[in-house]
Amino acid sequence: MAGTQHGLTRLDQLVKTCIHGNGPARPFAQTLGRVMPANPVRITNITHADVIAALDELSQGMGVNENTDGPADAGMTFFGQFVDHDITLDATSALGTRIDPSTIPNIRTPSLDLDCVYGAGPEASSHLYGAGEAEQFLVFGRKDNPRDLARTCAGKALIGDFRNDENIIVAQVQAIFIELHNLLMSKRVEGGAEADDIKACAHDGIDKHIWHDHVSPKLSNFEEVRRFIRLHYQWMVWCELLPSFVEQDCLDWALKEQPFGWDAPVMPVEFTGAGYRFGHATTQFQYALTDGGDPKGLFALPGFGPRPVDGNIDYAMWFGMNGDVTSQKARPVGPHLGLPLLNLPFVHAPIELADIEETLTLDQSRNLALRNMVRDRYTYQLASGQQLAAKLGTKTVPVPDVLKHKGFTKTPLWFYCLQEAEAHGQGKLTGAGGRLVASVFANLLRRDPTTFLHIPHFKPWHGFKGQPSVMAGIIAYIEANRANMKHVKELQCG
Repeated sequence: MAGTQHGLTRLDQLVKTCIHGNGPARPFAQTLGRVMPANPVRITNITHADVIAALDELSQGMGVNENTDGPADAGMTFFGQFVDHDITLDATSALGTRIDPSTIPNIRTPSLDLDCVYGAGPEASSHLYGAGEAEQFLVFGRKDNPRDLARTCAGKALIGDFRNDENIIVAQVQAIFIELHNLLMSKRVEGGAEADDIKACAHDGIDKHIWHDHVSPKLSNFEEVRRFIRLHYQWMVWCELLPSFVEQDCLDWALKEQPFGWDAPVMPVEFTGAGYRFGHATTQFQYALTDGGDPKGLFALPGFGPRPVDGNIDYAMWFGMNGDVTSQKARPVGPHLGLPLLNLPFVHAPIELADIEETLTLDQSRNLALRNMVRDRYTYQLASGQQLAAKLGTKTVPVPDVLKHKGFTKTPLWFYCLQEAEAHGQGKLTGAGGRLVASVFANLLRRDPTTFLHIPHFKPWHGFKGQPSVMAGIIAYIEANRANMKHVKELQCG
């Protein structure tokens, strides 16, 4: 038990902070919020049932049963899903029940800190970590499949956010970061040139007294590896993920402007409920897990349970890497999405919209596109696309004919963002949608003083070079060094 940490490990710093009143600022609110006024449904000469029917008709035209390749690698869709699970979790609001966003707790920390991997660290989330000499390593793998996530005896994944087991692709994005941590911890414990690189990067941009005051010496190796990975993760989000789906002009604009004010909500519902849901529209009709494998529909790749070995992916099929394998591509951002998303198999009951006394059919309740637009209009009451475009000074796109013919004068924000991408973005978010998404991420990076954005000279580590992207470089580094990982057997569970 000598190495075990506990909640009062830095009691000296707690006392010091209380005496001097100089604790670190709390930059991020733990609730959602709005950047635009509420926009309730206003109906004239039609009923709420008519509104739902019109949105349903619009959604039915979105599903496609064939793949269309956009510029991004297929894996970027699921990396985007992983990022979503790192920064947001609304476990409070109910679809169709109106709610004030400022009362919705965000269960995730709204920062790019990988709490979906690390939880609250080895002290507070000890169930995610090994024991003894491996107590700062993350549990990973099973005897029957060493590349699966570690699991309880009930088959539930031992990870920081349960949603990263909901399909076998996002689960294997989660695995990248777990294996990278364990590999770099192995390197840091061994010492040598790579260990020195990890330490130097981790301490870059952090004052020595802050590190000394807030990091327990027993956790130094862990904290150095975690910060090293966080910096690279943040860089990949801004420099690889977002440019795959958002026009560069929007990203550049967001670094210069603060369109919603310095005190804007860090995690606005316009982003969580509409803008960042663009990822749904980048899903293909079907995917192959491995080179030469048979393509399968998205829901033929189930999660939330032990993964057989034949469910392990060939990463080169998902992220472009050097070699003979050609990676699959994500769908271009636009008003279409893979047909399986219009029939979610895990929805088993109709949705009741209590505020308007309407109930969706079971088929409607399984339609993800319709769910997104019903959530927009009746749960969050989001500003329309045209209203956001006016706020941000971008060119507007017209109301789609399906809605216009039913008397609609504005477009639900989620669909509007997809329209913009098709009309003006060449398959990437642009205009109001692009600026919204870029602004939220720029705000996260700007307001957290520990991000890579505050280290002007930051560059990804040379050990991840030699591939078309840093993500691919990390995957290649893990595959080349997996045999050097410590405590592999001891960290397996389930």
